[in-house]
Amino acid sequence: MKLWRLTVSLALPALLSACATLPSPLAGNFSPITPHDAQAGTETGKLVRWGGEIIHTLPEATQTCFTVLGYPLQSNGRPKLRQQAMDQGRFLACAPGFYDPTVYGAGREVTFVGTITGVQKQKIGTYEYPYPVLEASTVYLWPIPRPQPPETTVFVNGGWGWWGPGWGWGWWGYPYW
Repeated sequence: MKLWRLTVSLALPALLSACATLPSPLAGNFSPITPHDAQAGTETGKLVRWGGEIIHTLPEATQTCFTVLGYPLQSNGRPKLRQQAMDQGRFLACAPGFYDPTVYGAGREVTFVGTITGVQKQKIGTYEYPYPVLEASTVYLWPIPRPQPPETTVFVNGGWGWWGPGWGWGWWGYPYW
């Protein structure tokens, strides 16, 4: 009996730790700086976690640069999209390697972890926009959410029988008298 208790007491913590989730590559402590805050160029060198919606993906010889419309992030790091008044400004994120522009296309949700390296001005129409530049160490492309089928509940005749007063009440049209 003592051997059984000893085995259980040693095996239980090992089994419970096997159920723990692995830390996310997006986890950590980051500066609460938004892309809009970094446009002044005074936040260089700070580690941030930014995300949003991809506007454009440009592969280069040794890296791929993303133009992103930044949004606030949820607790899991996923951007809160479709809240246009809440966008945090645009930013550029460059990561080493090749990222296919078809996969990392416009409209996709993405989150980056990286260091702010400066500000680069680029034109949007005729306006010169100051893009904060992020040297990304992590690029996380969020899966496209599957549309949920609509849930419908059909009530036929309020759940009562088809017979009205004078005919008797019944369940689904069958009188009970």
